[in-house]
Amino acid sequence: MTLSYQQKIAACVLALYWPALFILAHIPIPHVVQEADVSDKSLHFLAYLILTFLIWSTVSGDRKVKWRRASPWLVLFVILVYGILDEWLQSYVAGRSCDVRDFFMDLAGALAGLILSSFLTFWLAALFVAAIFIFGITNVARANVADLLPVMSAFFYLFAYAVLTTLWLQCLEHYLPRLRLQRITIKWVILALAVPAFLLLTVKLASVILNRTFIVRDMLISAAGIGVVVVAVCLVPLFRRTAR
Repeated sequence: MTLSYQQKIAACVLALYWPALFILAHIPIPHVVQEADVSDKSLHFLAYLILTFLIWSTVSGDRKVKWRRASPWLVLFVILVYGILDEWLQSYVAGRSCDVRDFFMDLAGALAGLILSSFLTFWLAALFVAAIFIFGITNVARANVADLLPVMSAFFYLFAYAVLTTLWLQCLEHYLPRLRLQRITIKWVILALAVPAFLLLTVKLASVILNRTFIVRDMLISAAGIGVVVVAVCLVPLFRRTAR
C-alpha cells in the first residue's frame, strides 16, 4: 500500500511524538513545571489532541472522519487503551498518580481531534491543531515560563510560529492553487502573514486578559519565526529564476 504525502508526514511526526510523549509522562514531574504551576489537565487535553490527529492522519491521510465507518472508532479504541495504560503506569512513577480526571481529559482531547478531522482535511486540521497547541501552551502556566526557562521559551516561540506559518502556506498552496507563488507580490505576502500574525495577536491578547505577563521579547521572537518562513518561501522563485 502506497502512503500519501500527508500520511508520510503524519507517520514521521508520530514516530517522534508518541515515544517522546510516553517518556515525558513516565518521568517525575520536572521542578520547573511545578514552579510554573502548569495546568496538567490542559496538558493532557493538548497531548491527546495531537496524538489522535497524528494517528488518524497516518491511517487516513487527507480523508475526513466518517463516523459510520469503523476506522475512527478503532482509532478511538486505541487511544482509550493507551490512555488507561498510561494512567496505570504513572502510578508507579514518583510524584505521579493514576488520576481518572486526567483520563477524561485524554478522552476529551481524543474526541476533539477526531471531531476536528470530521470537518477539516489534513492541512487545515493540522493548522487548527497547531493554533490550539500554541494558544494552550502559551496560557497553560500561571507563572511566566520565560523567566524560568528563557532559552527553551525562545526556542518554543520561534519554532512553533515557524511551523504554524508553514502549515498556513501549505493550506494556501493546497486549497487556493490560484494564489500559488510564482513571483513575489504584495498581495501574497500580506495573505501569508495574515493568519499567523492574527493568531499571535490573539494569543497575546488572551494572555493579557488572563493576567499573564506580556513580554515583548516573546512577541518579537514569534514574529521572527513567521518572517523567516515567509522570506524563505519568497526567495524560492528568485533562486529558480537565477538557476534558469
